[in-house]
Amino acid sequence: MSLSVVILAAGKGTRMFSEQPKVLHKLADQPMLQYVIDIANELNPKNTNVIVGYKAKEVKHALSHEGVNWILQEKQLGTGDAVKYAIPNLIGQQTLILYGDVPLVKINELKKLIKTGEKGLSILTFNKINPTGYGRIVRGLNGVEAIVEEKDCSDVQKEINEVNTGIMVADTKHLINWLSLISNINSQKEYYLTDIVALAKKDNIEINTIEADSEITISGVNSKIELAKMERAIQLKKTNALMEQGVTLLDPNRTDIRGNVDCGKDVVIDVGCIFEGKVKIGKNVTIGAYSILNDCEILNDSIIKPYSHLENVKVGKKNIIGPYARLRPGTETNDNVHIGNFVEIKNSKIGADTKINHLSYVGDSIVGKNVNVGAGTITCNYDGVTKHQTVIEDNVFIGSNSQLVAPVTIGAGSTIGAGSTITKNTPVNELSLSRAKQTSIPGWEKPKKN
Repeated sequence: MSLSVVILAAGKGTRMFSEQPKVLHKLADQPMLQYVIDIANELNPKNTNVIVGYKAKEVKHALSHEGVNWILQEKQLGTGDAVKYAIPNLIGQQTLILYGDVPLVKINELKKLIKTGEKGLSILTFNKINPTGYGRIVRGLNGVEAIVEEKDCSDVQKEINEVNTGIMVADTKHLINWLSLISNINSQKEYYLTDIVALAKKDNIEINTIEADSEITISGVNSKIELAKMERAIQLKKTNALMEQGVTLLDPNRTDIRGNVDCGKDVVIDVGCIFEGKVKIGKNVTIGAYSILNDCEILNDSIIKPYSHLENVKVGKKNIIGPYARLRPGTETNDNVHIGNFVEIKNSKIGADTKINHLSYVGDSIVGKNVNVGAGTITCNYDGVTKHQTVIEDNVFIGSNSQLVAPVTIGAGSTIGAGSTITKNTPVNELSLSRAKQTSIPGWEKPKKN
């Protein structure tokens, strides 16, 4: 049967204490609503309709890449009222109701729900130890009789543990009819979508339920505390997937994956690491503690030592990076490269067997094979207006505390004496240096404070 999806995402989220719409708060660096749209897309519906209200323009802008129908609920008068706005777009034979703040609902449970709802109405429920705050599933001899919101529950009904998750699927024609009949005669003066259950019962329509097997998958996010709990749940889902593939995580509770990580065999990831964007890691790679990798590729047998920060870079095989190294966008290293502590590389290609081990900055450069860059070396790539390139050819030795003023080429096999400022191209296989003559002044005294 064909399917339309309605995602309710109009609320402000008062308990979030934020001006940002609730559904735009991020989980693993992705808006909550994105997860729900992704789930809907997996079901291949005829269309997906997102009901927006509070700061609708911001919500639409944040997810403008999604091919959904954006529908404005001008006043938030309840879930039943929200679904009414979608009626002109309900072109599927069935309609599935989802919520923009329930991001971890399971796809297999939704498929079961859709299957069991083919004859009328099916509801996703959960048996909750503490059902406070949830609508109760009221059953009679012939199954589900009604869903009663907690504020309208009797004392007996409040003892019911089976709760309504809000997620349901209904025959579209029946749903449209029921929506026209619900009223707002209740404690909240709202139009409850759950009232369609009693109407279905009255029409002798088959009502089925599917019980969710995990509380977190049907939980909504209504506060920053719940947002943090949901973040941990999503992170655990991501880290478990890595460990099932053979990745060693020294502590999955202290690993954050805010994108996609693809790992080869025998990868070891220490605590506190953050992965953003798309990260691809080869075989036998070790990622040291508290490193941050954003849109990176790390090839086989490399070691990223602790507290290193890599963004939009490609690291070759058998590299040693860090600790405390920063590789910025556009950096590519060849095989067997060493980038040491407090070294920053930006938009540069580093040749095989090259070592830049201490306290250096290399930017907008092409560095050849088997180059040794001494501590404190800087490529001076910016003249205040334009960036310029430094070329260091193969087998060069750069002495400590040197400044290479771009544009400049350091010839193959040459040596730069420590403390030199190089402003001109240097010849191959020769020593080049520029220093002022060392002078000592007899009798000189340090200045004294007044």
